[in-house]
Amino acid sequence: MRLAIVLAWSMQFVLIEWEVYRLTKDPLSLGLIGLAEVIPAIGMALFAGHFVDQNEKRSMLVKCFSGLAMISILMCVLVHPKIHDTISKSLIVYGFYALVFIGGIIRAFIIPSVFSLLGLIVPNAEKSNAAAWSSSTWQIAAVIGPALAGFAIGWIGVFGSMCLVSVSIIIGIIFLLQISKKPILNPKLGEPIFQSLKQGISFVFENKTILNAISLDMFAVLFGGAVALLPIFAQDILKVGSQGFGILRAAPAVGGLITMLVATHFDLNHRAGRKLLLAVFGFGICIIVFGLSTNFWISVIALFMSGVTDGISVVIRSTILQLYTPDNMRGRVSSVNSIFVGSSNELGAFESGFTSKLMGTVNAVVFGGIMTLVVVGTTAFASPKFRELDIKNN
Repeated sequence: MRLAIVLAWSMQFVLIEWEVYRLTKDPLSLGLIGLAEVIPAIGMALFAGHFVDQNEKRSMLVKCFSGLAMISILMCVLVHPKIHDTISKSLIVYGFYALVFIGGIIRAFIIPSVFSLLGLIVPNAEKSNAAAWSSSTWQIAAVIGPALAGFAIGWIGVFGSMCLVSVSIIIGIIFLLQISKKPILNPKLGEPIFQSLKQGISFVFENKTILNAISLDMFAVLFGGAVALLPIFAQDILKVGSQGFGILRAAPAVGGLITMLVATHFDLNHRAGRKLLLAVFGFGICIIVFGLSTNFWISVIALFMSGVTDGISVVIRSTILQLYTPDNMRGRVSSVNSIFVGSSNELGAFESGFTSKLMGTVNAVVFGGIMTLVVVGTTAFASPKFRELDIKNN
């Protein structure tokens, strides 16, 4: 189920980026895509966590995925060639932003639902390994999705590619229906919503291990969001077209996938805090190299290595969240995490688009990489206990 949905998700985002930049030729328009999704995702995240903890998870996901299917069908309409002959380019772009905004609302419910469902399926003894496999599944789709979207644009056009997205979502719904409904483990059903939200937020901010892990990843992704500017690099700087764009877009996911598959056979829990800090530091270096590169294959390698380092970060952070979060609070903790980490992808896209408009594309990417290094240094200095975190000893 996750493979099919993330495949559709990653393909759709790439297709939107490509089409919006093709229509506008404005780097800020790419940043606005992320902003259009992150505003509702952040605004609804805490409320979504409360509702997830109060309701059955599979049923919640069925409703969410049905909404994604409707959005995908409407996007097929927007990219149809005949639409371009009847309405203006600006109206089409606004249509994309509107649908992305609605998708952000739905995403706010999907993230805690999937996190909670995984926690109910997998026993505690297997959660570390399950985190690696679950993240690997996500990365497999994230590898295939951008590459498939990039090549599909050249093969069957944007409209045909968007139709593939709709088919993938429907397949995801079919697989989801094969999972049995799970019990609701929250002992406080019917708890007032604001009391519930306060409890979830307090838990995260009082648990310094979880707080440091998600804060570190949030700022790294926020400042290192070079991926949002890949259409500019592909079309205007490296000049490699849609197929090169697909390779660039897939490179980080390939690196992350390899790392996560390897992580299922190696222990990342020992000295996890130090490994997490080193991984994010390496991520910042890779972003700087990518920003300075004018060679396509050097750029691909830099993005690949950024995926390798990010993969280590994802596995360690996912393990911390699964092991340190009680079952009855998984929805709310995951929602807070989505505000810190998940939404930072879209905020990072907006930050990259804005700084690119302000200081130029290359300077914006290099600036983001440098700020990532600053965040790592600050965290390592300010949180010595987190630096020495060893998950096995807790």
